[in-house]
Amino acid sequence: MSGESHRGHRAEPAGTRERARRLRADARRNLERILDAARDVFAELGPYAPLDEVVRRAGVGAGTLYRRFPDRQSLLRAVAMDTWARLIDEADRALAEEVNAFDALSRYMHRAVDLRVGAVMPSLMGAMPMDGEMQSAASRSAEAAQQLLTAAWEEGSLRRDVTFGDIGLLLIRMSRPMPSPFPRELDNALAHRHLELCIEGLRANNANRPLAGPTMTLEDLRSLSSDASRTSPEVKHPHRQQQ
Repeated sequence: MSGESHRGHRAEPAGTRERARRLRADARRNLERILDAARDVFAELGPYAPLDEVVRRAGVGAGTLYRRFPDRQSLLRAVAMDTWARLIDEADRALAEEVNAFDALSRYMHRAVDLRVGAVMPSLMGAMPMDGEMQSAASRSAEAAQQLLTAAWEEGSLRRDVTFGDIGLLLIRMSRPMPSPFPRELDNALAHRHLELCIEGLRANNANRPLAGPTMTLEDLRSLSSDASRTSPEVKHPHRQQQ
């Protein structure tokens, strides 16, 4: 064939391709800023927080937010899906990169606190219906965390009476924002300090006596959630801002 371009497929100038790449990179960064800001806002103010606050914290224009997320439900869903995906990635990477399973579990728990998963996810789950894709993502995220616990049990570093529910509910308690006047940076630093204190109590060599209270496995939590969804009436919020 000759050096001529295929008919109807004129090559783009290099400058045009570079501008397109920059625009795609800018769009990705804007999306990441929106999702990070929305996760923080929903963790602190709940799922019905003003979306203008998300715009302000993300540092983007309102049009940028609404072009991607035309309504509140689409943004809530995106935050949930992004959080589950990041938790799965964190669990997989921790297990692959850390020297032992207990360190992998510890690393995962600290990253979950950074993502404020224990504060934002329970709030989001009460504000939108779960479709099949969301249920699958939630299940994969839970199974990735369970894999960390199983690996730590098998290597003998995690006390045997610690369950999935202990880890999940501990993260919920650690992720809740402190009341005023704690600034965000101090709040986050204290959460990691207090989490580290709890993690030391998870070590098998600290199991001098059995834990008091009920155990909650992953199956127990799923059953509890399923029972609640069947018995709870649909909650409507006609008085809240539905941006």
